[in-house]
Amino acid sequence: MTFEVSADAYARFMGQYSEPLAVRFMELAGVRPGQRALDVGCGPGVLTAPLVERLGEDAVSAIDPSESFVAAARSRFPGVDVRSGVAEHLPYSHDTFDASLAQLVVQFMDDPVAGLSEMGRVTRTGGVVAASVWDHGPDGGGPLATFWRAVHEMEPDTPGESELPGTREGDLSRLCEAASLQDVEETSLTVTVAFATFDQWWEPYTLGVGPAGAHVAKLDRGKRDALRAQCARLLPPAPFEVAASAWCVRAHA
Repeated sequence: MTFEVSADAYARFMGQYSEPLAVRFMELAGVRPGQRALDVGCGPGVLTAPLVERLGEDAVSAIDPSESFVAAARSRFPGVDVRSGVAEHLPYSHDTFDASLAQLVVQFMDDPVAGLSEMGRVTRTGGVVAASVWDHGPDGGGPLATFWRAVHEMEPDTPGESELPGTREGDLSRLCEAASLQDVEETSLTVTVAFATFDQWWEPYTLGVGPAGAHVAKLDRGKRDALRAQCARLLPPAPFEVAASAWCVRAHA
């Protein structure tokens, strides 16, 4: 899955959830002033922002395979070393960072174990490797739960995101252990986002971001309208709130 979309599209679709998650995820990882940190799969800089606020631009590095996101992050943080690349082949030396973090990325890695192993390689011995993934399990509480429920009620055989690595309880722990990381601890974090209208909730799904956006983009007008109506039936009357939960793991290199 690629994310060659604009930073604005990502912010409107996922940023409303991932921005509040980023601060709590950074706290869970125990990032503190004086450290050097790596943001793996940085996107347009959602997690990079609180890392920079805490550590300063010269102490933060970031990497992402999406050229549009790399450009957006470089523009936003001119003092941060932002590179184009993938988690499975990190272009950094051993023991470079005190903490390596991957927010909402593991599920899209071609080889999650290799990616987490690389994060451990570039982190000093005893340093922190942390990852988070939305809870997309069958009964999960991720931000896209209502959307995928509506999709599957209409088209039961349509793949969702529940089979992606890291999206179920225990997945991240098993992946970290397979990557030879130490002292693995898994927990969950929940953020809440308010929506004034149903259209405010629905419109970001039409921007082509991620698997959900790709699914909407391939529908004809009739099926798209039907899916929109089904989502509206499943959600409470506006205004409403959506609680979004993510599985999070903290380990040591």
